[in-house]
Amino acid sequence: MIIVKKIIRDILNNKPYRNLTHLRNFCAVKDQSLESNPQPEQDNDESKRNTLLKEFENELPRRPGVDPKDTSIILFPGQGTQYVGMGKELLRFPRALSLFKFANEILKYDLLKICLEGPVEKLNRTEYAQLAVMVSSLAALEQLREERPRAIENCVATAGFSLGEITALVFAGALQFDKALKLVQVRANAMQAACDKASGAMAMVLYAPDAQLGKACLQAKQWCIDRGVESPYCGIANYMYPQCKIIAGNTEAVEFLEKNAKALKIKRMRRLPVSGAFHTPLMESAVEPFAKALKSMYIEEPAVRVYSNIDGKPYKNHTHILKLLPKQIVKPVKWEQTLLYLYDRKLGTNFPRTFECGPGKGLVQVLEKVNAKAAATAFNIPA
Repeated sequence: MIIVKKIIRDILNNKPYRNLTHLRNFCAVKDQSLESNPQPEQDNDESKRNTLLKEFENELPRRPGVDPKDTSIILFPGQGTQYVGMGKELLRFPRALSLFKFANEILKYDLLKICLEGPVEKLNRTEYAQLAVMVSSLAALEQLREERPRAIENCVATAGFSLGEITALVFAGALQFDKALKLVQVRANAMQAACDKASGAMAMVLYAPDAQLGKACLQAKQWCIDRGVESPYCGIANYMYPQCKIIAGNTEAVEFLEKNAKALKIKRMRRLPVSGAFHTPLMESAVEPFAKALKSMYIEEPAVRVYSNIDGKPYKNHTHILKLLPKQIVKPVKWEQTLLYLYDRKLGTNFPRTFECGPGKGLVQVLEKVNAKAAATAFNIPA
């Protein structure tokens, strides 16, 4: 009976027997031990049991562990990082150039020309910016593939900020590139339409530890109501790092915060180059068309862990992606929480190398604020 219990316990604890012979030999040793020294079924002699268990475990084949510093995490930026001229340095890589050419064929317009020449007012419009950032980020990934192929081969996790999450899903093999282009096109057009309905803005906010940011947002919302703004909103759209958030809402609400920053204990505010209040209820009209487009696509199981902006945790399967991804349009991006989950490990354990692929260096800079040790081995592959 003791033997049966032990075998069941080992199976539950994922301690495999090498083969049937190994299992029979182990049982035979136990039987001999019990015959030479009979014990009652309820054996309380822990030291003997632990000795036998240790002997057995010492016989198991040992697989050398993988040093985390030999693995990688790949991050992808979101909208707001675009700039005129991005992608120019990547065109020397044939696969990167092919991505842009393929995108031009799918989209029926010259996305590469917009990236290289602008004008900036056009590039910053949501319907172009999202596609430009995604394709440029995947083009930067091709530079990483050329220069450090092991970073691709040994990638254990990926995540993307807002739009970058879709880029991460393409990299992980959950979404095909051509299908993802169409999906982002639907997302961008629907979000631009939502922007056109209600004037919105986003701003990075650095605030004092004793500032009450939630209360400040409520004051901004009330200020809008008093001036006749219909169904106004103001709230946290992105969680960046301690004492740094991105606020989004009606343009009037953001202006109120800017004008009253000192009284509200806001140290600094900087507007983002976006055309609306993303990740807020003001984007509600964009959810349905995006969800419908996503539902029509075949989603593969990701080849590596992809972390969701909704709760910072990895997606469980393709059904989970289908459920959570549309919500991202109206829910805050929990980037700080994502980084905490991504780099959570035992004290003294090495961190994976991190590669930010795409325009800007913002994600590595945020990582420095959240986890300086992990950021020490982080690199930017610029678009």
